Amino acid sequence: MDFHQIDYLKTGNQRQKDAYRVIQKLNIMDDLSEYNPLLCGTIPINLDIKGSDLDMIMEVSDFNRFESKVAGLYSHLENFKQKRTFIRNRPVIKANFFFEGFEFELFGQSQTVEKQYAYLHMIIEHALINENPTLRDEVIALKKKGYKTEPAFCHLLGLEGDPYDRLIEYGKEKKIIS
Repeated sequence: MDFHQIDYLKTGNQRQKDAYRVIQKLNIMDDLSEYNPLLCGTIPINLDIKGSDLDMIMEVSDFNRFESKVAGLYSHLENFKQKRTFIRNRPVIKANFFFEGFEFELFGQSQTVEKQYAYLHMIIEHALINENPTLRDEVIALKKKGYKTEPAFCHLLGLEGDPYDRLIEYGKEKKIIS
């Protein structure tokens, strides 16, 4: 499945259709097109639970410019906040806000979206669910108990170590990603 366009959401479940509608209404894909926005996380692969957010990852090299643009577009929305931090020794910028029942997280780092962990995790999780459809219900059950998605997968697959790194390694071992 190609996750680079969000049209697939139009024919998905109700939550996916609603996500498509609000993303279109905010015009994120066009307004932030220079950053190659890509929707990742659980909603695209139907692993979401109540309260799951819309994770939009982007390739950002100029954090000041991105921060200014995002503030100009979304700072009027509920609970808007931005912050810069480091994840795996890499600088990242995040913006969060709520819009029409969805929490959005815009996540930028100076790396192509196809190399970002959020995208790679989603590709791996999607492939694993397609290979073993019963995993979906098991992951969702663990998420409802408080697990995050990657730790839930690692728990079910018997993978030890940092779940975010270990899932990437597993995806490479299984030749899901290279």
